[in-house]
Amino acid sequence: MGRAMKGALLSCILLWGGARGAVARDCLGVGFPDRVQVDGAGLVLNGLGVRRATILAVKVYVAGLYVRRVSGDAAVLMAEAGPSRLVLHFVRDVGAGRMREAWSEGFARSAGAAAMGDRIATLNSWMTDMKDGQEIAFDFLAGGGVRVTVAGAVRGTVPGADFSRALLGIWLGPAPPNPALKAGLLGGACD
Repeated sequence: MGRAMKGALLSCILLWGGARGAVARDCLGVGFPDRVQVDGAGLVLNGLGVRRATILAVKVYVAGLYVRRVSGDAAVLMAEAGPSRLVLHFVRDVGAGRMREAWSEGFARSAGAAAMGDRIATLNSWMTDMKDGQEIAFDFLAGGGVRVTVAGAVRGTVPGADFSRALLGIWLGPAPPNPALKAGLLGGACD
């Protein structure tokens, strides 16, 4: 093999390796980086899961959970004071009204909505129609509160450590939207 061919082969290997390093895991063709930054803290990808809805198990979004220390224990992850990040990458269009219903149902299952009614209403007011390929990111901040980014635009921060726990509990609590989603976020197979 000539010197030029060896150089080209080495360049291809390095480029391929660099591209693989940029995306840690893939689920349903959606790539997630292995690390992200939230308020200066480096977080690692804990797991990926798929939200399925209705009796037909329609794929709605791929969720990725980023934490300071990887764990397969939901209680450990829920007890962390932050920072962490949950990203929902939509794989189908979902209307804002359906998003609002889902949050209300999720909070009712996770913590009971009565104590957080005003804050849930704030979150719901930030929802828009989500298109295939768009994302919602929840940054769980150290000291409590959740910064919400919808389709690339920071919408605001909902205060309170109780709100943070309740929101994360939608996915990691005892009654997640679907069990495979929770298992994937805890490091299991993305299914």
